[in-house]
Amino acid sequence: MTEALLETHLDLPNRRSGKVRDIYDVELAGGEQALLIVATDRVSAFDVVMENGLPGKGVVLTQISKFWFEHFGATVDHHLISTDAADVPGLTDAQRRQLDRRIMLCRKTEVVPIECIARGYITGSGWKDYQRSGAVCGIPLPKGLRNSDRLEKPLFTPSTKAETGHDENISFDEGAEIVGADLMGWLRDTTLDLYTRARDYALERGIILADTKFEFGRLPGREAPLLIDEIFTPDSSRFWPADQWQPGGEQPSFDKQIVRNYLETQVAEGKWDKTPPGPKLPDEVIDKTMGRYLEAYERLTGSALTL
Repeated sequence: MTEALLETHLDLPNRRSGKVRDIYDVELAGGEQALLIVATDRVSAFDVVMENGLPGKGVVLTQISKFWFEHFGATVDHHLISTDAADVPGLTDAQRRQLDRRIMLCRKTEVVPIECIARGYITGSGWKDYQRSGAVCGIPLPKGLRNSDRLEKPLFTPSTKAETGHDENISFDEGAEIVGADLMGWLRDTTLDLYTRARDYALERGIILADTKFEFGRLPGREAPLLIDEIFTPDSSRFWPADQWQPGGEQPSFDKQIVRNYLETQVAEGKWDKTPPGPKLPDEVIDKTMGRYLEAYERLTGSALTL
C-alpha cells in the first residue's frame, strides 16, 4: 500500500493547515499573489482527523475538481491556475514529485462569507430539519416526503461561518444583509445552475448528485466572483449510485461513509468517543473507501486514475 501524505512542510510563506489540506502563499512571476492548496491524504470524520490517512485520496479529489473546473470553465470564472507542481516556484524536484497531481495553484481572492449549498434530494441535515418542521432551512416542502426523495426543484440553502467555526444555516434575506441583495441573487442563481447541470451530467453516468456546496471569492476591481475551493468532489457533495437509489432510508455513497460506519462501530463498542485523537483505520476500510473514490472519478471522467 502506498504511504499516505499526511503533512507537508514546504519552504513557502504562511502555511495554514486544515483538517485535510495545507495552504501556502505563493508569489508568481510578475508579482501576482497566489495560493498553493495541497490536498493531503488526511481523513476526518465527526470533525476529528484520523491517525492514518487514505493513500491517494488527495490526488483523486484534486483531479475530480480539475475535471469540473475545466468542464464549467466557459460558464463561470474560477480560481484555478494550474494543477502542475512544476508551475509552483520555490519547490525542489523531490517536493514536486511528492505533490504530483495533488495541488491546485490558485488566484488569491477575498472569500465571500457565504457557503452556497444546493440540495436536489432531501437527506442528511435537511431530512432532520424536515422531520422537525416540515421545511428545510425555513423553506416549506410538501408533506409525505421520504428520506432521500428527489425534490421537485433544487433548493438553495446558504450558510455562514460562526465565530466558533461551525456552519450556521441562514435565510436568503439574512445572506443579503451580509453581502447585499444583488450578490446574494447571483450566488443563488449560479449555485443552482451549476448544480442542475452537474446533476444531469452525473446522472447520465450512473451517479446521483444529491447535494453539494460551493464557495466564491472576489478579486479587486472585478464585479463577478470566482468559483473557488474544491467543486463536486465526494468530500463536498453527496454522490449515490443511481442503480441502488431507494428512497426511504440512507443511501450507499461514493465517499467516506465506509469510514464513518467503521467509526460508529468503534463508538458502539466503547473503543472511541468521537474526540481527538482519531483511531487508526484498518487496511480493509482504507481499501474499500479508496475504491469508492476511484470509482466516482472513473464514472465522471470516463477514464481510470492510477495512483
